[in-house]
Amino acid sequence: MVKSNIKKEFNCDIEKLWNIITNNTNYSWRSDLSKIEIVDDKHFIEYTKNNYPTYFTITSKVNLKEYKFNIKNTNIKGKWIGIFKKLDNGKVLLDFTEEIETNNLVMKLLAKPYLKSQQKRYINDLVKEVNK
Repeated sequence: MVKSNIKKEFNCDIEKLWNIITNNTNYSWRSDLSKIEIVDDKHFIEYTKNNYPTYFTITSKVNLKEYKFNIKNTNIKGKWIGIFKKLDNGKVLLDFTEEIETNNLVMKLLAKPYLKSQQKRYINDLVKEVNK
């Protein structure tokens, strides 16, 4: 299993950050997606710009604290864990970890750099949306 973690402090209230990340009907801020299809309150499908689907199952959604889900597509399976923490300085710390496994040898070699680049893109997109 390949694991990647990223942390970022945001200068906004925790509700704003939570709402941006957990609202799957507003995905226009995500530069990597063409659409999100909401299946039900626990399942959704993200489609890349090339219409490649990834399936998500929400496993935990504790308001303003944690958001967790399982991830699966034809190349990978794993989980995403997002922890939200209000800091004493008025900022919010977003701490998220992604863990994936793959049976594809090429993907095994590329998994760590792929995760890091995906996480950086997500954070960059998120910063732009928060600062709107």
